[in-house]
Amino acid sequence: MPDEQPRELSELLPAFTENLKKKGRATATILAYQSDLQQLIKFLIPRGKKYISHIATEDVEAFKGHLLEKNYSRTSVSRKVNSIKTFFRFLKKEAFVEKNVTQDISQPKYKLKAPRILSKMEYRALRDVCRDDTRMYAIVELLLQTGIRISELANLNTDDVSNSKILIKASESRTSREIPLNKAAKQALKTWLDERPKSRSKALFLTKTGKPFQVRNIRACLNRYFKLADLKDVCVNDLRHTFVAHQLKAGAPVVLVQKLAGHKHLTTTERYLQFINEEASTDSMKLEEL
Repeated sequence: MPDEQPRELSELLPAFTENLKKKGRATATILAYQSDLQQLIKFLIPRGKKYISHIATEDVEAFKGHLLEKNYSRTSVSRKVNSIKTFFRFLKKEAFVEKNVTQDISQPKYKLKAPRILSKMEYRALRDVCRDDTRMYAIVELLLQTGIRISELANLNTDDVSNSKILIKASESRTSREIPLNKAAKQALKTWLDERPKSRSKALFLTKTGKPFQVRNIRACLNRYFKLADLKDVCVNDLRHTFVAHQLKAGAPVVLVQKLAGHKHLTTTERYLQFINEEASTDSMKLEEL
């Protein structure tokens, strides 16, 4: 039986959040859902739609239209619509509503933007401008040669590094994985570790004062070197895109690249195939050194 007492939409957010946590959703994902739904609530209240039972399909369609009018990208609107549809599926399943009013709401169509893939000339230029900075040089090499996320790099401890591989520990919805280190990555890390400040912290990358090098600081330093290398429209995640694309182009199996990159779904890795000239091999186990 549906809940007979009128319930405000905002009252049901904690239960929805708890459900997401039980499903093992990442903290960033949960925060995004909460933000999207708070934005919906803010839009609906002036329309007199305070209670969940008063919300109709037209109200959600109006919210979608409002976002597009405010020049939100279609990708952002699609994400927000997905958050709302997920929330209403939860409400229907838990009998807070009799009908899922978002069932027939369509996602705005959009074309996926091609990932920014650095050419050999570009990533060599980046490598050259930071060569005298052993810490940043090691960071650039590690991002280029392993394809790890900047958050994973910031969380690396010295214990996670061996002579031949690095260990990315499990975190929230992501499983642990090991990534082999090629000659370039090994040498860059060795040079950094020889100069790494002594510290009680086990963090692999440290500030000059011996404190862990935080994501925001790593990103800021990388952005500075992107400018020095005269790289246009490049962000940190593009180094990850570059790793994936170049490994596939070199003939590494899609399944192997998926495992190394930590992609949950094979389709995420396969999407890169349309942006490279050669098809990925199915039998080669080659990993290219960038």
